[in-house]
Parts: sequence; structure tokens; C-alpha cells
Amino acid sequence: MTRETQAIQDDIAYMRSLAHEGRHAPLLAGPILVTAAIVFGGASVGQWALQSGTFNVSPWAQLWLWIASAIIFTVALIALIGRMKGKPGINSAGNKAVGAAWSAVGYGIFVTWLALVALSVRTENWSFMAVMPTAVLVAYGSAWMVGAAMTRTRWMSFTALAAYAGAVAVAWFIGSALIYLVFAVVLMAIALVPGIILMRQEPSEID
Repeated sequence: MTRETQAIQDDIAYMRSLAHEGRHAPLLAGPILVTAAIVFGGASVGQWALQSGTFNVSPWAQLWLWIASAIIFTVALIALIGRMKGKPGINSAGNKAVGAAWSAVGYGIFVTWLALVALSVRTENWSFMAVMPTAVLVAYGSAWMVGAAMTRTRWMSFTALAAYAGAVAVAWFIGSALIYLVFAVVLMAIALVPGIILMRQEPSEID
């Protein structure tokens, strides 16, 4: 009887610890967001430079720019995920849900990019790629909506709305090389800055 009582108490304590972890565990996606903002924001500035004629290179350089950026981000992502596995709160419901949302966003963005590349090659009209910044920002906004719902954090809701507004703003510049500068600025606002905020909220390793 004593063993059964102890087992029940252990189960209750375990459930309480899970609930506590889920309620208070910080989101751990900050470093990934910062990396994405730097890598793809930099690629956007590079795309603007190529389209504005700053550099006299092959038109295919624009495609290779994004391929190289994707490879760099993928390598960094693998390393960052490996580091995240040892952090407290990684198994909380909030981190699992938000992680799943951002994973879906990543896959969705990649497939959308592949589809637009296929469409551009098939039609020999690369202007379709100008839709990509809008698609990316819509996806980011949706991921931030999930984060806001899981954490009940108002600033994440505002970030999601800013991403949606940015999606409309960049669409206004379709047809101009400026679209990539505008996209880079919006990416800093909805990925770099929030990513830094999340990183500051993480507990220090010595805690």
C-alpha cells in the first residue's frame, strides 16, 4: 500500500513539473530567428545589389545566391538544434508547438521557392520570384500567431501583425529592385529583433 501511495505521489509530482515547465519555459527559437534574419536578410541585400546593376554578373548569380544562403542556414540550423536539445524547457508543450509551427513554415517556404523556380524555368519568366518575399512574410506571421497563442504574449501578436503588414508592403514594390531592401528591413523587424528578445529571456547556463 505504501508503494502504491508513493507511486501516485511521484506521478502527481511529475505531472506538476511538466505543467510548471510548460507554463514558464521560455521559447528557444531565438538563435534560429536571428540566424535566419542575418543570412536571408543579407541575401536580400545581395539580391537588390544584383538586380540594381551594382555588379555585372550572370543572371544565374541570383539563383546561386539563394542556394548558397539556404545551405549556410541549413548547416547553422543543424548546429543550433543540437545545442537546443540540452536546454531546459525544450520538451515543454510551448516549445514543441512553436517548434512544429516554425518547422512547417520552413518546409512551406522551401517548397514555395522550388515551385516558383520551376515555374520561372518553365515559362522563362523570372518575375514570378518577386512573389517570394510576400509568401515568406505571410508564413512568418502565421508562425508568430501560433507563438502568441501558446504563450499568450501580446508582443508576439503584434509581431505577427507586423509580418502580415510587411507582406502587403513588399508586394507594393513588386517590379522594383527595392522590394528586396524593404524585405530585408521587415525581416530585421520580425525575426532579428524578436529573436534577440527571446534569447535574452532564456535562462543562463549557470542558473
